[in-house]
This record gives sequence, C-alpha cells and structure tokens, in this order.
Amino acid sequence: MADISLAQLLEAGVHFGHKAYRWNPKMFPYIYTERNSIHIIDLVQSAQMLKEANLYLQSQAKQNKTFLFIGTKRQASNLIAQEAKRCNSFYVNHRWLGGMLTNWVTIKNRIARLKALEEEEEVFNLLSKKESSLRRKELEKLRKYLNGVKNMVQLPDVAIIVDQKREITAIRECRKLQIPIVSILDTNCDPDLVDIPIPGNDDAVRSIKLILSSLTNSIEKGKSRIN
Repeated sequence: MADISLAQLLEAGVHFGHKAYRWNPKMFPYIYTERNSIHIIDLVQSAQMLKEANLYLQSQAKQNKTFLFIGTKRQASNLIAQEAKRCNSFYVNHRWLGGMLTNWVTIKNRIARLKALEEEEEVFNLLSKKESSLRRKELEKLRKYLNGVKNMVQLPDVAIIVDQKREITAIRECRKLQIPIVSILDTNCDPDLVDIPIPGNDDAVRSIKLILSSLTNSIEKGKSRIN
C-alpha cells in the first residue's frame, strides 16, 4: 500500500485545525502555524503518524484482531459504515449508547432482540396494526444504533475513532477496558487520551475520507496476510 503523500493530505484539507481560541495546548507539538486565527497542522507529522497507524493496524489485522470504527457526526457517519464494511469490521455511526462496551452483556441482549425482530419481520403484517407499528419502530431504532455491531460476539481488539471530543464516552469506555485507540486528532483534542494519534482535520469529509480509507486499506492488507 502506497503511503499517503503530503500533496494528498494538503489537497484534502487535513492541515486545517480549529480556530486558535478553541485549541488544546497539548496539541502544540503538532501545530505548524496560525493563519487568520486558525491553527494549521504540521502535515509532515500527520503523514508520519498516519504511516505508523497504518503499520500498527496492518500488524493487528495480520493477527486476526477485530476492529470497531466509531464516528457519529454527520460528516463521518456514512464513511464510518462504508469503510468498516469494506474491511469486514464493526462500526457505530449513530449515537453512542452509554455502556456499549463497559456494559456489553446488556448490549448483547439488545442485539439478540434485534435479531429476533428481524426473524419475525415477515409476519409483522399478520399482527394488529398497532402491534405491527410498535414492532417496526422498535426494529428501526435497534437497527439504527446496533446494526454495525450486530455480529460482534465479543469486545473489539482495537477502536478507530473520528472526533475525540464528540466520542468522549466511547474513548472513556475503551480506556477503562484497555482497548487501544487509533484516532484522528484535531487541534481541540487531547493526545493523552489515545494510543495512536493522527493529527488532522476531523471536520472535513475529504480529510476524514482520506485518512479512514488509508487505515482501512492497511487492515485489508493485514488480513490478506493471515496465515
């Protein structure tokens, strides 16, 4: 897999951080400069750290580890599902349900309910109008939040997260369970909360797509080398 070039990162807008007043001082080492009150991320470091993240994910995939993609913001939601499916991994791309990892037993019960409703779906029309409507609404809700983890039988080995600030509950659960975190870090993030940071713009679709696609390619490459 070819490394992502600086030109590609630049074109995708990976270097654009947040307005300077919103920064987290811990991100100082990864900031190149400030322009028009916006922090500019050092793309040389972004490229190097993306490469390190790719090597890590490739090695984990080669060991047949499992991956959970997490990103519920509008710009990331579709990409999270798309890239996770591409490398046969799990994902959460709508609201993170508190306890999704730390209270996995309860979540497994909800997944079992989802699967049961899916099996019954064909006979919903045989139920009363009210009961059929209630079942359909319950099924839609469960699918929305749990479809990406429906086939996850145990906790994931690695989490890949877009937008640390928004997904802080997921970050805390991963840290509590010692699940390694690979995350895009914008200038308002805390690098101490993740294991493998990738400094970059976590708001622009093109930036998220470029980085996620690269990470997914690495997982696919690693899986192709499983003995």
